[in-house]
Amino acid sequence: MSSLKIITTSDGSHSLFNEELNETYHSVHGAIQESNHVFIQSGLHYFIEEFKPKNISILEIGFGTGLNALLTIKEAQQLPSLNFRYTTLEAFPLGEEVWSKLNYADELNLKDEFNALHRVSWKEEHAIGSNFQFQKQHIKLQDVFLKPFSFDIIFFDAFAPNKQPELWEIDALRKVTEALNTDGVFVTYCAKGQLKRDLKSLGLVVQTISGPPGKKEMVRAVKSFLK
Repeated sequence: MSSLKIITTSDGSHSLFNEELNETYHSVHGAIQESNHVFIQSGLHYFIEEFKPKNISILEIGFGTGLNALLTIKEAQQLPSLNFRYTTLEAFPLGEEVWSKLNYADELNLKDEFNALHRVSWKEEHAIGSNFQFQKQHIKLQDVFLKPFSFDIIFFDAFAPNKQPELWEIDALRKVTEALNTDGVFVTYCAKGQLKRDLKSLGLVVQTISGPPGKKEMVRAVKSFLK
């Protein structure tokens, strides 16, 4: 844990700097701002607007600080008619001595929810609010079983390809995209050419869209049989 340092990003929200990887968990231009843009606006909002679902099932690769899950809870509270099921994978969970010092709960006024995300037991499904079912798994992506056609949205939030290359290889991408429902959405901050080529080879319709502040582009891909 000594290799993790809390930093304050440009929007005032915290992130973590991993000294061993020489990598931050979020954009230094704004952690909350980045997560909102990439995963909430470009992923969740896009899916809702395009497909008008009654239920939404999300798979997150990389629970990390819990920020993406917390922002999704915030959205769920504003959309009481939608039922959310959120599954997240994390191979290296943060200790309470780290996550408890992050300022997301105060920034978003969601203290109880933030504590619940981190403190609930692993593997079990938990209700956090009336329409948000949450399960976290302490496991590597390589070791988890993902049932095909189980999720509407994938938040792919692993560390960058040059830091965790095994999570960006085509076998890993095949595993997660096979878990997507038809018309499911894969969304990530990364916009590498190899990622886009691999997603296309797996049958997804790839969109290169505007990234968050500090990043020109990002990727959204839709699993559609209508090319």
